Amino acid sequence: MERFLATVCTPEWNLQMDGGKPFAQGCAERTVQFPQYAAQIKAFDTRWGEMMGDAIEGTVQILRELKQQGTPVYALTNWSAEKFPLAQAKFPFLREFDGMVVSGIEKCVKPDPQIYNILLNRYHLKAQDSIFTDDNPANIEGAKALGFDTVLFTSSQNLRRALVARGVL
Repeated sequence: MERFLATVCTPEWNLQMDGGKPFAQGCAERTVQFPQYAAQIKAFDTRWGEMMGDAIEGTVQILRELKQQGTPVYALTNWSAEKFPLAQAKFPFLREFDGMVVSGIEKCVKPDPQIYNILLNRYHLKAQDSIFTDDNPANIEGAKALGFDTVLFTSSQNLRRALVARGVL
């Protein structure tokens, strides 16, 4: 499985779907390239929902605490427009944000500055007044370049400490 995900259905390939490419197209292209894995490539699409892990409950708690104290919270996510409804069904907390930008809908992925600017413009936010957290260092660097205060997500506990240190929690 790890070899398949490292060489066939790679993170870079998946990012294309996060950027708006239809899964059917991406899978068809990959099947031409790797015909011996046709069944597995199809399963990557049709059984995608089974690959989602569980929610990080400590982070969901932080979201709810921020909301409860009246702090606006927005989501900026690299996710396929086709698969995001599956995530929303599994994770109801995704509907609790004050606003959301989904890369697959916008056809633009982090760390491209355009997607951060979509978030800022759509919700009338200022980067210098916002804290951005992400588990991908490249996305953190993209946000920093635009003036966001950033927190590299490594755990709920570390995020909580960073938000307390900033006086947000």
